[in-house]
Amino acid sequence: MKIRIKFSKHGCMKFIGHLDIMRYFQKANIRAGIDIAYSEGFNPHQVMSFAAPLGVGITSDGEYMDIRVNSTRSTADSIKALNDVMVDGMEILEYKKLPDDSKKSMSVVALADYYMYPKDEDEMFTDITVLSNKIAKFMAQPTILVTKKTKKSEKEVDLKPHIHAFNVDFYNSRQEECLNQCAYFLSVTTGSEVNIRPELVVSAFYDFCNAEFKEEAFQIHRQEVYALENDKYIPLGSMGENIEAAE
Repeated sequence: MKIRIKFSKHGCMKFIGHLDIMRYFQKANIRAGIDIAYSEGFNPHQVMSFAAPLGVGITSDGEYMDIRVNSTRSTADSIKALNDVMVDGMEILEYKKLPDDSKKSMSVVALADYYMYPKDEDEMFTDITVLSNKIAKFMAQPTILVTKKTKKSEKEVDLKPHIHAFNVDFYNSRQEECLNQCAYFLSVTTGSEVNIRPELVVSAFYDFCNAEFKEEAFQIHRQEVYALENDKYIPLGSMGENIEAAE
């Protein structure tokens, strides 16, 4: 049986890297009594995969993990069991059964929503109307070319087709104690083939405005992750269904 779990990551847990998050959930599943399936072979491990690894320092309300289980309790009971063993900064939000023929979340990720807000005062946010007009002019360009660096090479990328939304919005979070924090909102292409980081877009925007961009001056928050299905972007969590009774 395939299960998709949605969780949030806040506070000091934002500094924990992806590999350590994997190890964390391996232990949490055992402590919560999740009847998780194991792979076969000489070195069996829990059957588990993540949709899109989150960078260190980024908070999120839209992280997804797929697991395979031998049996399961109801959605409500499973969420409670997992949250009872979570540390501060981690919270299970959804626990849903997937169709047997569903693909792994990591293979269907297509889009992600982000908020980027300044940790301190930023001159760009002095006048929201002016800032919104600058973003509109930035997005009106026929192409938005940037140099994307990887560990092995550099290549020029046109960001324009991969920016699905870019505007000024307000971010609220009880976990981060942010209320009506003025922020950049971005929907960008995300996946194994093309993965656009929100800070790359904002950096290009600051260059367009002849302003200095300091990545460390911003907090990045991932709000949701989507799959592309029938030409529509749908949250990964909507591809499953709640379990009303133990199966």
